[in-house]
Amino acid sequence: MKNSNFTSSNQTTTKLQSVVIRFAGDSGDGMQVTGSRFTEESAVLGNDLATRPDFPAEIRAPAGTIAGVSAFQIHFGSNEIFTAGDSLDVLIAMNPAALAANISSVKTNGIIISNSDAFTTKNLTRAGYSDSPLDDPRLQTEYQIIQAPITSLTTSALENVSLPKSAADRCKNFFALGVVCWLYSRGTEQTIAWIQKKFSKKPDVAEANILALKGGLAFAQASELFPTNYTVDPARLPAGRYRNCTGNQGIALGLISASVKAGIPLTYSGYPITPASDILHEIAKHKKFGVRSFQAEDEIAACCAAIGSSYAGGLGVTASSGPGIVLKQEAIGLAVMTELPLIVIDVQRAGPSTGLPTKTEQSDLLMALFGRNGECPVVILAVANPSDAFETAFEACKIAIEHMTPVILLSDGHIGNGAEPWLIPQIPDLPPIVVNRVPAESVTPFKPYLRNPETLARYWTIPGDKGLEHRIGGLEKQDITGSISYDGKNHETMVALRQEKIDRVASTFPTSVIQGAQSGDMLVVSWGSTHGAVFGAVQQFQGGAKKIGHLHLRHLNPLPTDLKSIFSRFKKILVCELNAGQLAFILRSRFLLQCELLTKIQGQQFSIAEIETKINTVFESEAGFQ
Repeated sequence: MKNSNFTSSNQTTTKLQSVVIRFAGDSGDGMQVTGSRFTEESAVLGNDLATRPDFPAEIRAPAGTIAGVSAFQIHFGSNEIFTAGDSLDVLIAMNPAALAANISSVKTNGIIISNSDAFTTKNLTRAGYSDSPLDDPRLQTEYQIIQAPITSLTTSALENVSLPKSAADRCKNFFALGVVCWLYSRGTEQTIAWIQKKFSKKPDVAEANILALKGGLAFAQASELFPTNYTVDPARLPAGRYRNCTGNQGIALGLISASVKAGIPLTYSGYPITPASDILHEIAKHKKFGVRSFQAEDEIAACCAAIGSSYAGGLGVTASSGPGIVLKQEAIGLAVMTELPLIVIDVQRAGPSTGLPTKTEQSDLLMALFGRNGECPVVILAVANPSDAFETAFEACKIAIEHMTPVILLSDGHIGNGAEPWLIPQIPDLPPIVVNRVPAESVTPFKPYLRNPETLARYWTIPGDKGLEHRIGGLEKQDITGSISYDGKNHETMVALRQEKIDRVASTFPTSVIQGAQSGDMLVVSWGSTHGAVFGAVQQFQGGAKKIGHLHLRHLNPLPTDLKSIFSRFKKILVCELNAGQLAFILRSRFLLQCELLTKIQGQQFSIAEIETKINTVFESEAGFQ
């Protein structure tokens, strides 16, 4: 359907700069699919966007209850989008529980599209309502409530399709998608093609979903419930070719590209865990690049298999979330001792233990730094957002290979499942990755712990190379020769060498970039997925009386060498993170830094408004610091 056909003669069209929409319903209502398809249609139109999937931990949570609500939020616009949005312009509520769980997030005068068929006495009771909220005069005054019998309209649209009623009812998410596509002038071509491919072996199901989608479009266009629809112009993004990309997809593609660039085969070994499993799924699609994917029997085996791959001359990669990273730590220590390249990806979630497995958190930083026995340093990088995932994963591989060290790559559920437009790089434009091979003039016999004088990395040899026979393992090594050594002074020397090797990685980091004021009243520091909210908040203060800058850290160990001088240029430092203050703990101990702290441990991201409020509070406080 072309944009010219979106409006009937009695309807008007309004142009908007940006919109925040949340699709919400039972965990079996297909809200993640609906949101993903709307995202694809928006990406094709050239909007900048950010998404936030949110769903229960249970495969099939209690139907009709608030605990069972699954939601997908998208913020799209013609301007630059920093987050998935603070508050909602539109809520699609497929049942009373979806309304109850999300109505507090809707803006005053925002649109609520409800599936009125689902507001039965039984469902109202499950959601904690005694009467239908759709009839509440207060809500009708505060919001634009549109009651649409989505379930029965879907059934009518599919009356000529030979599907059981229960199967036809499951198509109602595509009917709702059709309504919202009309409301915001989205096309449906991408979605129809996706349906045809997805259900190619079930043509009746494909036909039903397409009819439901078209039925929603037709209903919205003809109904007096929608007197206007809206358009959002394409964003002015840097020139190039883009694709819609989740954080997990970006990490997978970054790993593969680094493997190709270095000319080293990639072996990914993992064990299923939310929210990291999609990295394995994406890696497995790209065997044509020589990628090997292996699902191990447990987390320990997955990490050990990755180390085995690196010992054999490949690039070993493993991924998990917090509980699985705990199990991998002993093997990571082995990789530190043997000084082999290894990529360990931690897609963080709320803990401890099983915690909130589908919610986001940044609480694994201290574990990544200190979670192993002995003096056991590794490089730690953190992904900022889905569009940053490729570049950060590529850099992690470059560091691991060139410096012969494990690298822990921190992501989180918000980044892994969220999506943004990603500017696809050209492989020739990616930086080279130099493999630290034994120099031709190497002495004989081969000494496995002889080091590159610049990086202190030992040379990477492949077992079986003539003249380069050697043994490595978890016992301490004699400096240079690699023989097993129990000498205390040698152990101290090797500990210092391994630490110095990690410290020297910082010399490869670019100069830290400060957004906004380069000196002045406050520096707001972020890492990981807090980037968008902090960046968006600091932007609001530019040009004001207070000079505020924003520093986002990708490199968490070693830290950039210019931080001390940067901190000295600001009167106040505010650190924002989704934990109890782990980065602040590190900065305070490393730099004796006096800093203010904003934390959140609710399984959800910061809003821009929360950051703004904290900044104002710090300036209003007489003490100024906690």
